[in-house]
Amino acid sequence: MKLLTALSLSAALMASAVSAQTPITPRAKVEALAAAIDAQFYDPARATKIAAELRAEAKKGTYDKLTDPRDFAAALTERLRPQDGHFAVNWTPPAPASASAAPARSGPPPFLSQRGGYGFVAVRVLPGNIGYIDMRGFADFAADGDQAARQAADAALALVAGTDAVIFDLRDNGGGSPAMVGYLIGHFVPDGAKIYNTFKTRGQPDSDEAPIVPINGQRRLDVPLYVLTSGRTASAAESFAYTLQAAKRATVVGEPSAGGANPGGGAALGDGLSVFISSGTPINPITGKNWEGTGVTPDVAVPVTQALARAQQLALTRLAGAPLGEPNLTENRWILEALSPPPQVGAQALARYEGGYGPYQAKLVDGRLQLKVGRRPPSVLAPLNDKGLFYVEGAPSRRIQFEESALVFLSPDGSQTRQQRNGAVTGAS
Repeated sequence: MKLLTALSLSAALMASAVSAQTPITPRAKVEALAAAIDAQFYDPARATKIAAELRAEAKKGTYDKLTDPRDFAAALTERLRPQDGHFAVNWTPPAPASASAAPARSGPPPFLSQRGGYGFVAVRVLPGNIGYIDMRGFADFAADGDQAARQAADAALALVAGTDAVIFDLRDNGGGSPAMVGYLIGHFVPDGAKIYNTFKTRGQPDSDEAPIVPINGQRRLDVPLYVLTSGRTASAAESFAYTLQAAKRATVVGEPSAGGANPGGGAALGDGLSVFISSGTPINPITGKNWEGTGVTPDVAVPVTQALARAQQLALTRLAGAPLGEPNLTENRWILEALSPPPQVGAQALARYEGGYGPYQAKLVDGRLQLKVGRRPPSVLAPLNDKGLFYVEGAPSRRIQFEESALVFLSPDGSQTRQQRNGAVTGAS
């Protein structure tokens, strides 16, 4: 009870601290916001227009009630976001007195640091020898500085270097550094390829996303490449998808991306308020434009939850004509069949396969057929047809055929292992 009381008291104090914010003067903050946009937004003509509109709205009293900085930040972000996908007004509470001596956090956010794997959250080889890289952000690195993020990219690419196709999953990727975008793309296009976006930045020379360091390892110019996108795919992640798509080097699968193309930085407005302002805009040398507002349009549009399976299907279908030889072609065909919509096989039909087969036990659990042997975890069997053919979920190249009085384990290389049903009468061979 004491613990609960202490926690409740702590929560109450925190709530009180949050609710007791020092009120701001909305008109003064709108003026600071307008001035920052007028000075930094990448398009001077539009910057002047946006700033003038904000000043006129403030003069009419549109924002006078927004004396809580949190409400002000939310309302002005909503007001500005249609003008540019990166506009965001933020408020950060002042540090408590006890933390006044603590150093301010510097460096990248945790998910783009070593703690977050520099954005690489999963790298593995999917069935059918398809490389899969799940990235949640593009970590930064400098040509003459810390190379840890680039080394993480090298490690991820090395793991999938022997695969027959590669899928980049950017469905939950909010962006990051152009340096990482260019470095990763460089592994899949020729040296010197004229495909990288050029950034037109206000008050600065043009720059582009071409790799800033030499490409480590062999460039994979012919490997089938797929990029998964969603409405959460933003900024640098969109640049990665857009560049490869424009160069016809990758197939984009999923849903349209967020539509935030223009990079920039923050500007302080005082009283803990700040605004992110786009100071530049990318221009693709192939399309002559970018994805601002529209997002990257997928080549193959499917619901975001189906994007990975669809990319696997596309890759395996394309690899059907590759000189992979057997048993690889049969294995890929089996995996492709497992990715197809399953047939509807009712529990009553599945129940007839229950029973013992040598050391194996087939049992119906929650409407799914399971196969267990000894102390091993059970394998869930997914039907491929209504005639007793199944594959093992998670291992689609492992097939099981139930016969009248036996089960048969099938392998892509043509080998088979048979287990008689316990108690079944076997005929002479």
